[in-house]
Amino acid sequence: MAHADTSLAESLEARPNPPVIPLSEIALTGIYEISKILNAPNRLETTLSNVLNVLSSFLQMRHGVISLLADDDVPDVTVGVGWNEGTDERYRARLPETVIGQIVATAVPLVAEDVATHPLFKTDATALGADGDVRVSFIGVPIRIGAKVVGTLTIDRVWDGRSVFRLDTDVRFLTMIANLIGQTVQLYRVVSRDRDRLMAESYRLQKELSELKPARERRKVHIKGIVGDSPALRSLLEQITIVAKSNSTVLLRGESGTGKELIAKAIHELSPRSKGPFIKINCAALPESVLESELFGHEKGAFTGALNARKGRFELADKGTLFLDEIGEISSAFQAKLLRVLQEQEFERVGGNHTIKVDVRVVTATNRNLEEAVARKEFRADLYYRISVVPILMPPLRERRSDIPQLAGEFLRRFNGENGRTLTFDATAMEVLMGCGFPGNVRELENCVQRTATLAHGPSIVMEDFACRRNECLSAMLWKGHSEVAPQRLRPAIPLPVLPVLSAASAASSSTSSSQPATTSVARPAASTEANWEQMSERDRFIAAMEKSGWVQAKAARILGLTPRQIGYALKKHGIEVKHL
Repeated sequence: MAHADTSLAESLEARPNPPVIPLSEIALTGIYEISKILNAPNRLETTLSNVLNVLSSFLQMRHGVISLLADDDVPDVTVGVGWNEGTDERYRARLPETVIGQIVATAVPLVAEDVATHPLFKTDATALGADGDVRVSFIGVPIRIGAKVVGTLTIDRVWDGRSVFRLDTDVRFLTMIANLIGQTVQLYRVVSRDRDRLMAESYRLQKELSELKPARERRKVHIKGIVGDSPALRSLLEQITIVAKSNSTVLLRGESGTGKELIAKAIHELSPRSKGPFIKINCAALPESVLESELFGHEKGAFTGALNARKGRFELADKGTLFLDEIGEISSAFQAKLLRVLQEQEFERVGGNHTIKVDVRVVTATNRNLEEAVARKEFRADLYYRISVVPILMPPLRERRSDIPQLAGEFLRRFNGENGRTLTFDATAMEVLMGCGFPGNVRELENCVQRTATLAHGPSIVMEDFACRRNECLSAMLWKGHSEVAPQRLRPAIPLPVLPVLSAASAASSSTSSSQPATTSVARPAASTEANWEQMSERDRFIAAMEKSGWVQAKAARILGLTPRQIGYALKKHGIEVKHL
């Protein structure tokens, strides 16, 4: 029997013990996970609640509370974990007031191995669930911003004597977490104050714009390089005249080709910074690694090929204006870096550790819907508030059609000067230009004039010189049905599937029906389909083209004179299922 006991003991000793994870490794993993939460773009209450949830998985804790104080030491935000549900007030009621008061007053952590015997918990021990049979321990650490205590992080646990966690180790761990929370709270408060200030500034400027004198009492504003006299353009120029006087960040919004860079330059030249530099960069044209170096500069040896130190665009724009085009295309990671520069007006070069201060007025531009991007968490809300202090909407060319003759004349004058020509516009040529929709706006108009002038045979540009007269202008095809003044002869031989302009009533009914994509199979059109393009609906034209091409989008695109991308968009828009043959 003794021999059997000895063998059993030996076999138990031979079994490998399960690996024990060191407490230091647990703490390091906890700090890593919590730092990720603190860097995520969420509401402060959500962030703090997530921190407590992670803490509960790394510590032997029963309850946890983070309580923040406002600037006047009044309770501001309180979140808790370990109860079924609660609110700020309920979590706050569970805090031991005397203990919290001492932590805030002394800025020193407080540890109680047994709250039932600790003098500071005389009136609060029962609230923490301590009684004769349950021994409850408590840890509370201050949350600080600099030397000022702005809140507390507290946990409690039931102490059974078998725990691998030690109170002294947990105090150090929670102190590190409280320091990280303090940095996050500071950033949130800076952003919040910034947002309030920027919104107030935006409201003030918008109010000034709304109080402008009636149009008949205003003086016309003329800015070098900007051509036109339409009401839409005059309103835009009046806005930038007012906005240019301040240092507020401007966001130019509008379609591609509306002249956002020209307006940004005008804002600079009308501002007190006009004697300083005007620096521009297209954020969408460069990869993120190159964009960082271009904006912030780099030190010698910062990366392979960095043979010399180089100033970035922010440094080059010091005392002037920096124009960031396509701001909506930068990545989420780079948005955080850009936000700090816009807030603090300071940065470090790539590969450097010296902080550089600058004085730069920033004008940004985008053709994206940033509000939708913020809602989808593709664009940081704090950066959105920072750049959109004064949003200015650029009018498309179709809203300033009366400017087309002046613009076309200016573009032709430049062409003549650069090429030694003396071309003029025939009356019929101007009729063609006025009838075109120009979805590419002023940029497309300029390209149209240059292309037509280059290929013109006579001393004057006439109607037959335009590409749209030969069904070679994609713009004219895309615009068919949207321009009431477009001459009938400008329409292509095969009408393209573009929705006609609807009345308000029919538009409402159309939007209702189009919101339910049709997914039923469609009968094959008759062989005479091509002869009936004009009579077919837009959706049927797409289906006919797809049927004729064997449901190959690239072939259908050639039939309709569109690109495969436009075909794909139209199929999705009309809910047409692609058949795989």
